[in-house]
Amino acid sequence: MLTTLEPKAKAYVQLHALLGALPELIRLSPKAAEIVAADRKPTSIGFAVHDGPRGVLSFADGLASYTADATGATIRLPFASPQAFSKVIDGEAQPIPVTGFHRIGFLLKVFAPLTEELERFLKPTPEAMKDPAFRKASTQLTLYVACGAVAQLANHDQLGRYSAKNTPDGDIAVEIGDELAYTLRVADHQMTFLPERSPNPRAAMSFADFDIAAGILSGEASAMACICAGTVGMRGMLNMVDNLNRILDRAGQYLGA
Repeated sequence: MLTTLEPKAKAYVQLHALLGALPELIRLSPKAAEIVAADRKPTSIGFAVHDGPRGVLSFADGLASYTADATGATIRLPFASPQAFSKVIDGEAQPIPVTGFHRIGFLLKVFAPLTEELERFLKPTPEAMKDPAFRKASTQLTLYVACGAVAQLANHDQLGRYSAKNTPDGDIAVEIGDELAYTLRVADHQMTFLPERSPNPRAAMSFADFDIAAGILSGEASAMACICAGTVGMRGMLNMVDNLNRILDRAGQYLGA
């Protein structure tokens, strides 16, 4: 198994999949919603990675949104390279804004606490996972980030692109029972993550419930054992699900790095 991570692909995962999940975190976490509600002044943070991804996080009235490939923001954070960006996300360096100095406090009092809350949900302690409500929200957010990472790696990672190249066009549904459904849409070997149910998926991977999904995503349960037990199901064009699983394994390497 190739375990080498590509710096540019890592930057795409960290910006679009990880930071891009902050609006979803605010929706799922009361603490995150409280952090954002404490500063309701419209503020946006623009990330621009040289030879890498761009995106803007926008906050207003206690809500947030993320726009990939956007430019222009209250606070602009340029990065000289994907490696420089990853050092900041990994906590090894500090970002240096070039605009929005009057809103620097927003980075310290809102953005930084949000990223800490994101980590609490994505790397939960066993004690925290004993709370059913937290376990469900953590599982949902983890699956959200994982699907986002799959789309980025399908487009920007060498192995991910190889799997995407062998994936037919169409929608792959990722479901948890009847409660949750995400879509990975393939078109011309490019993949897009849509946090919504597909109207007409060509293939699907389904977890029986949130506990099954939580066990597999955390590594506590064997995916193969769950397939044999019927608690993880696949339907439709299985080669699409097979390629999805290959990229999902790759996403685990990037997100666990």
